[in-house]
Amino acid sequence: MLTPAPVPDLALSVDDAARVLTPDGERVPDATLDPWLGSPDPALLRALYRDMVLTRRVDAEGFALQRQGQLGLWPPCRGQEAVQIGTTHALAAVDMIFPSYRETGVVLARGARPEEFVLAWRGESHTAYDTRRLRMAPMQVIIGAHALHATGYAMGIQRDGADEIAVAYFGDGATSQGDVNEALVFSASYQAPVVFVCSNNQWAISEPVDVQSRVPLAARAPGFGIPSLRVDGNDVLACYAAMRWARERARRGEGPTFLEAVTYRMGPHTTADDPTRYRDAAEVERWERRDPITRFETYLRTQGLLDDDAVAEVAAAADTLAAAVRAACIGAQTRPGVEVLDDVYAEPHSGLAEERRDYAAYLAGFAETEESA
Repeated sequence: MLTPAPVPDLALSVDDAARVLTPDGERVPDATLDPWLGSPDPALLRALYRDMVLTRRVDAEGFALQRQGQLGLWPPCRGQEAVQIGTTHALAAVDMIFPSYRETGVVLARGARPEEFVLAWRGESHTAYDTRRLRMAPMQVIIGAHALHATGYAMGIQRDGADEIAVAYFGDGATSQGDVNEALVFSASYQAPVVFVCSNNQWAISEPVDVQSRVPLAARAPGFGIPSLRVDGNDVLACYAAMRWARERARRGEGPTFLEAVTYRMGPHTTADDPTRYRDAAEVERWERRDPITRFETYLRTQGLLDDDAVAEVAAAADTLAAAVRAACIGAQTRPGVEVLDDVYAEPHSGLAEERRDYAAYLAGFAETEESA
């Protein structure tokens, strides 16, 4: 009789992940990442730090706004700043990003305006930001669906002969979805120039990653014929180098790449979740010691690239941005309900006009009811 193999403890298994910074901020060599990291310009290093700090501050403001009734929902990203900022800084401005709902740092690194962080979560727009200007598809709430969108877009890049790539961001839970697996099949079959970034934050809402997979998630991709790399997702330099490698593979016509960034979701899945019901405080404390911002700040200080004055300046800039986000949220003007149909089609047509008339009449019925009351 066959005995099932034991399930490994993947939740805290990060020692095998590629890294160039230890949790204590010490620079260590890595044969895979070092060639793609090189000697980063000090301006880049400071920008990575700045964007991580700004991301955390915007995230905290979004959480507070939801708790104060100003937003319908907010998906916190605290603890995952290194994955988002490191990989995004390795991309070109022309590259097309397909984010999940938690990629606040990606939105920030692409140059979002204050209102573009919150208006969708307030229900004021379909997607808060200008997708063409940021080169980002709308944030995807349907788990894993956008992996197919990124693959299809990448296949279009092939046919256009364009010098760009597509990138899909999703969490560990999405790897259990059919859409992601179908995207891996299609991208491998057609050698599409797409990079899949899996932020393995250990929890798919309340489901731990070691229930979802008996092997590291990066080990799944080679079964589809896709090269993969497992990196320390709390090491911003490792994430930056890994994306540089993956992007160059795609540009050279070598097909898709799967990056697993091992990180941790320090807060709830969303503001509708209570993580204390399914994980213990000791686990959170262990990951707190791996904080990506503290790690990188320590490294920059040892290199003489950051001091107390610089840290204070970045903190002040973060507070200024958070205040602008808050003002944009509270000051938002709710559009007439019928305008929900404005951006559905690029060009107006008779069917849409009929829908607008019907929906306007429907909304008018509520106004009449209120007046009679």
